[in-house]
Amino acid sequence: MTVFKKIFSLTLLFSAGLAQAQYTDQINSNRPGESMGSFSVGKTVMQVESGIYGIKEKHNVLNNKTKGVGVDLMLRYGAFLEQLEFIVDMQYQFDQFEDAIYTTNRNDFRQFTIGAKYLIYDPNKNYHPEVDIYSWKKNHKFKWHNLLPSVSIFAGANLIGKNNPYTFPDDGFSPKVMAITQNRFNNVIWTNNFIADKITTDYPSYGIISTLTRAFAAKWSGFVELQGYKSDYYADIIGRCGVAYLLNDNMQLDASISKNFKDTPSILYGSIGFSWRFDADYHDILLPGQSDAEKNQSEMDKKMKKKKEREEKERLDNVPVE
Repeated sequence: MTVFKKIFSLTLLFSAGLAQAQYTDQINSNRPGESMGSFSVGKTVMQVESGIYGIKEKHNVLNNKTKGVGVDLMLRYGAFLEQLEFIVDMQYQFDQFEDAIYTTNRNDFRQFTIGAKYLIYDPNKNYHPEVDIYSWKKNHKFKWHNLLPSVSIFAGANLIGKNNPYTFPDDGFSPKVMAITQNRFNNVIWTNNFIADKITTDYPSYGIISTLTRAFAAKWSGFVELQGYKSDYYADIIGRCGVAYLLNDNMQLDASISKNFKDTPSILYGSIGFSWRFDADYHDILLPGQSDAEKNQSEMDKKMKKKKEREEKERLDNVPVE
């Protein structure tokens, strides 16, 4: 066995020891915000997140305006390791650009990115706080442990064809990297993306997206988000808000609106979307020395336990504060 094979085998063995399920009972979509969550969809799980949007822009200094529609599509697939997922992120736009002289109809990819995301730290691994069935306060009080975020990294590449009206001619291939953090405070999830985009081009862009998401009913959740980005060519801050509705454990509908805070240009987006998860091939991780029968029984036990936990949580959420 070569040295490379030995290192590769040891890496797989070490990764298996660290493996922890990323799969959740209900779909975990990045929509309707623009930030990316830190957790993967789960090994062998495929997820499609898509939507349509309308856009309206107006530049008060250059005296031009744009209006149009577009399609978002993100494909996510978990493979090889529970913590790893591969991502294709596309955005195609049709619009009409108008200035003082010309009116131009345009259409092309505004974004086409492929990459992979890997969870490097999960503070909740092997952390199992007990539920106090007698006290609503104790179960909802602040826990210092929640300040520890899960951390992931994303690395990918932008693939844009030549003569694209939405980018520069030399932007055909460029890297994109992100650091992703995520905290959970009871029903509130705080997600942050720290982004370095097109870093080998003449106009690299650096930014941050910060998202607060809250579940406010069994099937409803809402979010607010701020995105800031800066390059030598363009800088802006955009605010977003929206809602998501869970159709079932594997399907979600969403709607959102986005607006920036300046008029060079002013930007207004509206979007509706749909997320769908295919998880028929998913199975819990087989631990060292565990048989298939033991694993299947473990899966059933976990499902029953999670069901009881959800029922107990719903009951406690409806108990008045002491």
